[in-house]
Amino acid sequence: MRSNKTMTRRAALRRLAGSCATAAFVPALAPSLQASARAADLPAKVAGAVIAREPNGTEIHQVTTERLRQSNIYCEIPYCSRDSRYFVYQRTNPALTDNRTEFMVVELGTWKQHRLDVAASAGGCAMSPDGTFYYLKRVGNERAIMRADLAAGTPQEAFRRPGGPWVHSLGTVTSDGRYYAGGVTIERQQPALFGIALVDFRNGEEMVIDHDPRIFNPHPQFDPGRGKWLMIQHDRNRTVGPGGKSPITSPDGATLYLLSAPEGKRAPLQIGRPYTTSCTGHEAWIGTTGEMLLSVVASGDFAPDKKGSLLAIRPGGAHRVVAGRYFYNHVGVSRCGRLYSTDDYRDDFNIVIGSRRTGHSAVVCASKTWPTNQQNTHPHAYLTPDLKWVIFNSTRSGWPHVYAARVPDGMVSGLLA
Repeated sequence: MRSNKTMTRRAALRRLAGSCATAAFVPALAPSLQASARAADLPAKVAGAVIAREPNGTEIHQVTTERLRQSNIYCEIPYCSRDSRYFVYQRTNPALTDNRTEFMVVELGTWKQHRLDVAASAGGCAMSPDGTFYYLKRVGNERAIMRADLAAGTPQEAFRRPGGPWVHSLGTVTSDGRYYAGGVTIERQQPALFGIALVDFRNGEEMVIDHDPRIFNPHPQFDPGRGKWLMIQHDRNRTVGPGGKSPITSPDGATLYLLSAPEGKRAPLQIGRPYTTSCTGHEAWIGTTGEMLLSVVASGDFAPDKKGSLLAIRPGGAHRVVAGRYFYNHVGVSRCGRLYSTDDYRDDFNIVIGSRRTGHSAVVCASKTWPTNQQNTHPHAYLTPDLKWVIFNSTRSGWPHVYAARVPDGMVSGLLA
């Protein structure tokens, strides 16, 4: 029989899951987090220290040690250099007065880290397939899109615009580096209206190519192959009401659609009602295959013991089930497209990697986090491009920190065999 603690925890998670797909991307700390943390790990005092060894051979390194608001950014793509030598995380520094977000670059293995630059926030940052990192920085009363190669580390300005707040979602960049896109607020009065802003670096132009009251959390992602299509999350069940609240206005749930750039033409996808349960709001392109991976609510026919809730879909086609067994939540795909990363949304919030081709999956490690409505308490696990490390968040020490788990020898080859 499961303990009352587990049952209480699961009931809380079910309530939380309803808000995960539409939570704003604002990494922060829940005031009661330390009191509710379930882990007993002692926080590391030295960056990169091994804080746990799993029975399967996984070593977990704690990357951050300071008690700051910090996060590995997100999980849909790897925030890594092309050669997997470096990755970048973000933290809020209360000592700064203007650009209060710091982007910190870490060298895997040596655990040396340095500040790449400061930024307005984590919103707007993006990573191109070649390892170029983009972010937004305040320059006086203007906003600049900056870019930097994580290995070379020299930031350069790519575009500047006048005005105040701008892209609030994560950003995305085409593989050829021409276009940048992100979610913006068009109208704050009721009903609030949101859009997709597109920047053409070649021509130095900005335009809004789509708008809708239900794309306030769009998760825009360019296809890393041709780069023609943007994948957009469409929260059909919610609109933003007074005070920024999101009242439920429809039972349809979240879905996805594609948006052509720069034309702004929509193409629907057969995700969410009436085709599946609601999309959880976690999705990613599968490399350059033109296919997308996503999780849907794990209930009914899509429960773990039935079809399963990890799906794949192509434009114009029906979904197919990739895997069952786990309560799939956040989704990431390796740069090569061969493996996915996700978290099992229960118990120790195990981090799972698997192959959509072979159907094999394996637990890398237990994240042991306690998720709240704050994004930096969610695992958000992603694989480095060389498939040797998983980068994730956890509150296992009582504070949200960034961790790196070394994938055990033989695990990747076994998944792909």
